[in-house]
Amino acid sequence: MIVIIITFNSKTKSMKKLHSFLIVLVAASLFFINSTKSQTTVVDIIAGSPDHNTLEAAITAAGLADDLSGTGPFTVFAPTDTAFAALPAGTLESLLADPTGALANILLYHVVGAKVMSTSFYLGQEITTLQGEKVTVIINENGVFINNAKVTVANIQADNGVVHVIDAVLIPPSGTVMDVIVNSPDHNTLETAVTAAGLADDLSGTGPFTVFAPTDAAFAALPAGTLESLLADPTGALANILLYHVVGAKAMSTDLSNGQEITTLLGKKVTVTINENGVFINNAKVTVADIEADNGVVHVIDAVLIPPSVTVVDVIVNSPDHNTLETAVIAAGLADDLSGTGPFTVFAPTDAAFSALPAGTLEALLADPTGALANVLLYHVVGAKAMSTDLSNGQEITTLLGKKVTVSINANGVFINNAKVTVADIQADNGVVHVIDAVLIPPSVTVVDVIVNSPDHNTLETAVIAAGLADDLSGTGPFTVFAPTDAAFAALPAGTLESLLADPTGALANVLLYHVVGAKAMSTDLSNGQEITTLSGKKVTVTINDNGVFINNAKVTVADIQTDNGVVHVIDAVLVPPSGITNQFSDARHLVIYPNPASGKFMISGTKNSVLSGQLTIVSLNGKTILRKNITSPSESIDITSVPGGAYFVTLDSEEGKFVGKLIVK
Repeated sequence: MIVIIITFNSKTKSMKKLHSFLIVLVAASLFFINSTKSQTTVVDIIAGSPDHNTLEAAITAAGLADDLSGTGPFTVFAPTDTAFAALPAGTLESLLADPTGALANILLYHVVGAKVMSTSFYLGQEITTLQGEKVTVIINENGVFINNAKVTVANIQADNGVVHVIDAVLIPPSGTVMDVIVNSPDHNTLETAVTAAGLADDLSGTGPFTVFAPTDAAFAALPAGTLESLLADPTGALANILLYHVVGAKAMSTDLSNGQEITTLLGKKVTVTINENGVFINNAKVTVADIEADNGVVHVIDAVLIPPSVTVVDVIVNSPDHNTLETAVIAAGLADDLSGTGPFTVFAPTDAAFSALPAGTLEALLADPTGALANVLLYHVVGAKAMSTDLSNGQEITTLLGKKVTVSINANGVFINNAKVTVADIQADNGVVHVIDAVLIPPSVTVVDVIVNSPDHNTLETAVIAAGLADDLSGTGPFTVFAPTDAAFAALPAGTLESLLADPTGALANVLLYHVVGAKAMSTDLSNGQEITTLSGKKVTVTINDNGVFINNAKVTVADIQTDNGVVHVIDAVLVPPSGITNQFSDARHLVIYPNPASGKFMISGTKNSVLSGQLTIVSLNGKTILRKNITSPSESIDITSVPGGAYFVTLDSEEGKFVGKLIVK
């Protein structure tokens, strides 16, 4: 320090002049000392920080060092080196490659043209930066945030302002959400898709929009061919998926909550999950949040969101594991039905399940698409929405086929009949789909099955098999069977049953066919005095009185046991047919027919030394002539390709007399 002591007599004129000069000199000296005093700027603070090397380099590269060393005042939100390092790969390099453009734009978004101390911050405050866009102050229990960057050190004062250290780089809103996508190096596929779908202009509109933006890697992770398939239908399937990524409002990350459901522009909802692993939209993780734009905000996600299918058919069509089921549903003409309002529950067998069917089964079903195939498919569909939580062990559920499936729940899982549910509760607008690992085969109950499965019809079962009628009565029908019980057969005169069984394709078959009608006659179709023609060609009479319903003199004890090919009524006596066509053959000799059953052709032979030539006639069991042919030798084959399947009498009128045999045509 220099001290100048001046003593003078101010009363002299010369001393007065000197006094004035010294005053000026001291003032000048004080000005000089003040003007040479050291000043600290916000740039100096950044340059002197060991944690802000990248920011320093960026400010210098952008040509902003001199500006920020000016009088200010400035407030600088200063991201650390770690914050810059956390930017997506290549971002910093890209910015440095355009120092006075993109880089300067981002840096100016970190600077306010005023001195704003932390004591001036308040929740929701918006501060305009030198870039022209605003940053938002968020204050919560976790600290103070500028947008989503946390203030880690506040109020580092400089002569021309103040510096607040933040832990993330602030990304300024970049035009529209569409601009954000276009300018992102990680969203080339999304840009292509949005453009192809014709949505670019929409997303460049006033909004506001929230876009959940899947990266190129997210699209690449889709199953092979999926993206190509979507791009092939740009304004349909592709547009639907893209709209499922857009919300018609601005939803910042701070607006999201765990379990929140947000309706997208597709009209379908996405679900927000927030846990220790991060923030998820459905199953896609938010990797970068809150990229603000003038018309909304973009959140980067690591997976493509797949919207819930509109119908159960859409679920099947969009599944890579249900190509066979899709083909089958379309072939059976059920696609439109299952695309209706429903509700439906579909137990959906996978391609592997169809492949596991016995060889030729699938081909046979597809050959009868609206018959057998449709029946099998309808056995997989319930006319109600049954979620997995609605199922219980032992539960029986009636399908659209009219047959029931049984639910089993045990330690191994949930089963529908014997098919395991591998994926449950795939919801659609018109119901729900449960994936199963096997094809459900509906029970094909015929009138023969009823007889075979009945504990009271063992004799009838034996008789039907012996007479060669089991296959016939297992056919499409329809049939009505009046089924005498074991007790009814036991009540026949001694030796009668044995005699019938000794002539299974003759007398026995004739008696059995007298118990069968070639139509479905429910008990409600019967009336007192009604006569019904049986397959033997003879009629039975219905009597209805106070004692019950009778077929001839046999009482109906159990009525209306329905099957797929008809109905069974249990009766308490064996019906004995009146004499008829079989009487015509009572004196005839036995005619051997082979092969029997036959298909296409058959041949004949008689007793030893018989000369088989003459007129051969095929007669139905009701006496109708089906075919007449003159033959000259037993080696001659008889063509029956035009004869419908069923049971017939074959007669031969020869010089040696009449021969007769029973023929079953396949």
